[in-house]
Amino acid sequence: MQKAINNYSKIVLLVVALVMIFSCSKDQNINNLDDTIFVRHKDADMPAYIYGNASEKIFLIILHGGPGGNGLGYRANTIKSDIEKECAVVYFDQRGSGMAQGSYSKNGISIDIMAQDVLALIKVIKHKYGSDAKFFLMGHSWGGTLGPATLLKDQSDFLGWIDVDGAHNPKGLYFEYISNFRIVATEQIEADNSVEFWQNALDIANNANQTAYNSDDASKMNSKAHNAETKFENDGLNNESQDDSDKLIFKYNILTMLWTGSNTQSILADQGLWETVDYTNQLQEITIPSLVLWGKNDMVVPIKFAQDAYDNLGSSSKKLVIFENSGHSPMLNEPDLFAEEVIQFINTNK
Repeated sequence: MQKAINNYSKIVLLVVALVMIFSCSKDQNINNLDDTIFVRHKDADMPAYIYGNASEKIFLIILHGGPGGNGLGYRANTIKSDIEKECAVVYFDQRGSGMAQGSYSKNGISIDIMAQDVLALIKVIKHKYGSDAKFFLMGHSWGGTLGPATLLKDQSDFLGWIDVDGAHNPKGLYFEYISNFRIVATEQIEADNSVEFWQNALDIANNANQTAYNSDDASKMNSKAHNAETKFENDGLNNESQDDSDKLIFKYNILTMLWTGSNTQSILADQGLWETVDYTNQLQEITIPSLVLWGKNDMVVPIKFAQDAYDNLGSSSKKLVIFENSGHSPMLNEPDLFAEEVIQFINTNK
């Protein structure tokens, strides 16, 4: 009997020791997090993948593009190698995107609900890592729509806003596409760069409905804008895109991601995303420090919107940086400069 008790005691001590070792290792890993948390909010379960140095409890939340993109696609280049050394980076799969789960009706997805999701993410991170956690928010492309929507609800938890080629004015994109394609296509044709491509782009812009938004024309111009990224690289106007991100096929169910992403885009479009949403006049209410980063040759969200964002943000501490050799994603075309600007901004305002 005594021998059994002694053996039991040894097992208990071993378990306690293992728990202590695990706990200690977890504390040490705060300098190099590799964690996944889930946000359950309004009939959706949304994953947030957290990597990097959380020793100062500083978290950079990245709002991906789309709508209907994914978070981990941004874990590449200097975001992964440099920025994660300075803070913990949160790659968040938004509602109806990536590996987020849920059964959504058309009433279950909206900009308002998705902004609430981001604020719910803040609560989950605070619950796990402490109420003294500090946050920066970065939005790219569509994330530049969702970011302002979130901050206009509540910016009190955020130390800064980073707008990367963000669509704060989706409503304005349609007619700016027409205007910008005419200017840029004419310039490129005169420079003898990818003439056939740019002539086709010019034809699409000229044949688009000139007086009212047309979804088919918008889709054609948006597709052409994305294809222009490759043409600018081929013609030496943009640096070659670098992307060393982990292969998404090993992180995501690609078919599910594509289906849910398409569904999310469709729902938001039906709600008037591209015809009615414009946060330009409300940007003055965003008063936290702000950094606006933009590719000079962005055709997807043209550079006009960079100056609009900078001029209208209400922060007394704001900066606009134009990446001379980048398109829609300066983190891919000029990753070193991108990381330098982001790290400097975080260190200045943390």
